[in-house]
Amino acid sequence: MNACPGIAERARRDAAHPELRAVALFEGLKGALSLAAATALAFAGAENLQHWTTMLLSRLGASQGLAASSWLQRAINPDSVQLAALAVTAYGLLRFIEAWGLWRARAWASWLGCVSASLYLPFELHASIRHPGWLALGVLAVNLVVVAVLARDLVRRRR
Repeated sequence: MNACPGIAERARRDAAHPELRAVALFEGLKGALSLAAATALAFAGAENLQHWTTMLLSRLGASQGLAASSWLQRAINPDSVQLAALAVTAYGLLRFIEAWGLWRARAWASWLGCVSASLYLPFELHASIRHPGWLALGVLAVNLVVVAVLARDLVRRRR
């Protein structure tokens, strides 16, 4: 007789979903990177971001007279930086919630991940066509794998 029947059941359930666990780790990584980026935005502040943007544009050879660069400099202000940090934080928290749900093999998490990853596919396909390269193709391939794993999980649940 097994002293802890719940442990054996949990081990069997976990072994049945290694792909979901892999996607959960990937989503958790995206969540952690998002929270790090949000923290960096919040601590950097508008003045530093404006300075770094100016340096980056000058190194890329962009003239300060260009409409896009002057618009970018005007768009970076304390309110926009706070809003961006808040949006990136929300994205990171959503990725953590999805990762938790996938780790626990919840159907709602597979739906959330499948739908949200599918939303990026047209943009990634466009980027791969317009700017072909290993990075664009790699991002597209990873996202296709994520969608395939989550869609397969949803199809299995319907049976």
